[in-house]
Amino acid sequence: MLANIIWRLPLPSTVILAILCLGVVALLLRRSRGAALVVACVTLFLAVMAWTPASSWLLRPLENRFVQTPLPARITGIIVLGGAFAPAEGVGRRTVPLNSHAERMTAFVGLARRFSGARLVFTGGAVDGTSATEAQEARRFFVEQGVDLRRIRLEDKSRNTHDNAVFSQRLVQPKPQDRWVLVTSAADMPRAMGCFQAIGWTVIPFPVDYHTHDEAWSTPGLSGGLQGLDWALHEWTGLVYYRIRGWTPSLFPAP
Repeated sequence: MLANIIWRLPLPSTVILAILCLGVVALLLRRSRGAALVVACVTLFLAVMAWTPASSWLLRPLENRFVQTPLPARITGIIVLGGAFAPAEGVGRRTVPLNSHAERMTAFVGLARRFSGARLVFTGGAVDGTSATEAQEARRFFVEQGVDLRRIRLEDKSRNTHDNAVFSQRLVQPKPQDRWVLVTSAADMPRAMGCFQAIGWTVIPFPVDYHTHDEAWSTPGLSGGLQGLDWALHEWTGLVYYRIRGWTPSLFPAP
């Protein structure tokens, strides 16, 4: 119950729209001062999102927490977390729709080809609003990319990052000497690594799908700023919730 409430909290961009609606109501009720205050606050907020890197300031610590390091010459396997598909957009169409986190999948395929002897795992279950699982979409994607399905284990029961770690461990039963690589978005990596650390599975982080860079005052624009803010707050809230549940060993997991 608590998880559903937290993950369904209104996004900041949605909250802004709701506040603007209140401003319209205030105008209709001839509360001009209240309406002016609402419009002024929303305008200031949108200006900050458009003309400053505020969203990047929130995302960058997440993305920089774990960095890519040279991988060993031999690895046991590669795991990629779901989250890169948009199944609802592909219903009735012969396509495999990818969202803004598509680099998770392309990087995974690249590593699979580079380490031809590695075991492969995709983990991703049902997606809200559809009957399809991400594992089903992933299977279609791998077929299109020419990846040998005999190498891949598809985990389709997980509903969150904690499940990704737990169910993948049950699926492959890793040995202490194994070297597994974890692929996911850089901003998602702290929470993901914390979940694997909590169950005692040492994996090598391979963050991809970066949405910030190191220029001090690079602005993403209004659309990019709102999207970045939504995602950053989702991740920071997730870190707090996962720590409360005991799914991570610390509030901000580190290498």
